[in-house]
Amino acid sequence: MAGGQVSKEKLSRYHEVYLLLHEHFGNQGWWPGETPFETMIGAVLAQNTSWLNVTKAIINLKTAGMLQYETICLCSVDEIAQYIRPAGYYNLKAQRLRNLLEMIEGDYNGNVEQFLHDDLAVARERLLSVKGIGPETADSILLYACGHPIFVVDMYTHRVFSRHNLVDEEIDYHTMQAVFMNHLPHDAELFNEFHALVVRVAATYCKKTKPLCGQCPLQGFNL
Repeated sequence: MAGGQVSKEKLSRYHEVYLLLHEHFGNQGWWPGETPFETMIGAVLAQNTSWLNVTKAIINLKTAGMLQYETICLCSVDEIAQYIRPAGYYNLKAQRLRNLLEMIEGDYNGNVEQFLHDDLAVARERLLSVKGIGPETADSILLYACGHPIFVVDMYTHRVFSRHNLVDEEIDYHTMQAVFMNHLPHDAELFNEFHALVVRVAATYCKKTKPLCGQCPLQGFNL
């Protein structure tokens, strides 16, 4: 395959991957946030770090009563940074959180519920206008916090599907996302579960180095 193109034969097998992973791992119950706003915060904190570190930062914010829009808006970037230290790059992420909060204030008059129920295309455009929020973070917020049917792709998606010759090594984010969006039912619950299962198989078997191919439920699944 060249130029990030994917054949129709390969596209038709994406749902088979989902079924194999779901049979092996079961429901993942992702995203583990108690409220949509907590999920939004978690999506920013999850950039370039492990979920364990995100959890520690979330606990700090929760203990301080800062997982509410009205409360965290009163904090400076420096104050936010101190609470989210475990997530790494805490100064940068604190500024990105501030940028996100300012977008909600400016575009939605500080009404988080209005943002959560906005049109998918409009909300995505506004998220991508926020400095520090790229497609993966924006789509994570849209899927997991807002419940919009948009598929999130990441380095795990690329690793798993390229190793099984289902996408090209050089495929870009939006082309890979379109593969899923065009060949699966537009169902937020399905997209949610599928992405979580891909992360699970990548972490468990399809490791960056020394993958455990012989134990993987996708063993032999190639085109």
